[in-house]
Amino acid sequence: MSTTENNASKTPPSGGRGAKHILVIPGDGIGPEVTTWGKAVLEQIGKDFGHEFTFDEALMGHVAIEATGNPLPDETLAKAKASDAILFGAVGHAKYDNDPSAKVRPEQGLLKIRKELGLYANLRPIMLFDELLEASSLKPEILKGTDILFFRELTGDVYFGEKKRSEDRNTASDLMIYSRYEVERIAIKAYEAARVRGKKLCSVDKANVLETSRLWREVVQEIAKNYPDVETEHMFIDNAAMQLVKNPKKFDVVLTANLFGDILTDEASQIAGSMGMLASASIGDGTGFFEPIHGSAHDIAGQDKANPLASMLSVALMLEIGFGLKEEAKKVTDAIDKALKDGYRTGDIADSKTDKSKILGTKAMGQKVLEYLS
Repeated sequence: MSTTENNASKTPPSGGRGAKHILVIPGDGIGPEVTTWGKAVLEQIGKDFGHEFTFDEALMGHVAIEATGNPLPDETLAKAKASDAILFGAVGHAKYDNDPSAKVRPEQGLLKIRKELGLYANLRPIMLFDELLEASSLKPEILKGTDILFFRELTGDVYFGEKKRSEDRNTASDLMIYSRYEVERIAIKAYEAARVRGKKLCSVDKANVLETSRLWREVVQEIAKNYPDVETEHMFIDNAAMQLVKNPKKFDVVLTANLFGDILTDEASQIAGSMGMLASASIGDGTGFFEPIHGSAHDIAGQDKANPLASMLSVALMLEIGFGLKEEAKKVTDAIDKALKDGYRTGDIADSKTDKSKILGTKAMGQKVLEYLS
């Protein structure tokens, strides 16, 4: 099994020991259900290791729009800037999915907080628990041994470029834009991680078609000169998407732009068996933002069906990357591994071989991990 220590911890931690203030932003859909268990893990680690964690809570997304008209209220942003780390759930709601004309949308809050906090690097370790090899749609022999750390750029690209719609509403455009410094800073972080991992970095772009990708490749090639000990490969996005399911073991550190990273990391979720198993860390030069990648899943919200493990694994990333607490992070991943080894599953990672008495809801799985943790 790849652990957090094997993956994300190879990026130098930015924090230290001492009292830490955590802002919990549950968000929408299943967000409140899963962050409850992420917070519970932090509380248990605090008790076991003598750390002081304090907590506050704030609104973002659809719930914030309903309460204030703003997907990211000023109060939430102020609390975020004053915190040592943020534990986030998810944003999104069906009413916006079905109304593309809506001017105010939950996702605007997420984009804005990333920008305001300078969270330019999204780290997504693909953690492969051996017990879940059969849960993936890919063959176990293709998956076994996979260990990938994605670096997705977060503050540029088509998500933040100028957006236009013609007066007759029949033509639309989104500006894909990057500046040199945006590519430089995330490339440096990715190369630093690659240097202490497998010394391999794959930069994904579409330089045969896009001018932004030509700038991306040019800058990465320049940065690569400072890391002669790291093997650099450049790959077009379409080929990378194919290789990820054909031979995922060929990748170690993957560096890519915002849009491509969004797509590739969701594709990579199938390697781990479920999006409910993948954590992420968004970092810059200050407060870190830690979240599961599964989204709001509003179709199962409130039904005790959500998988809380990704939120718990996000806490492991927080402990390790944000605070430099490697032993504590490993204890969290070990507890989850133990629960899986003993056959416990949520519905999304169960299969025909799973003991039905061990298929648990959100609350029962969260409690089971806490039992192993303590």
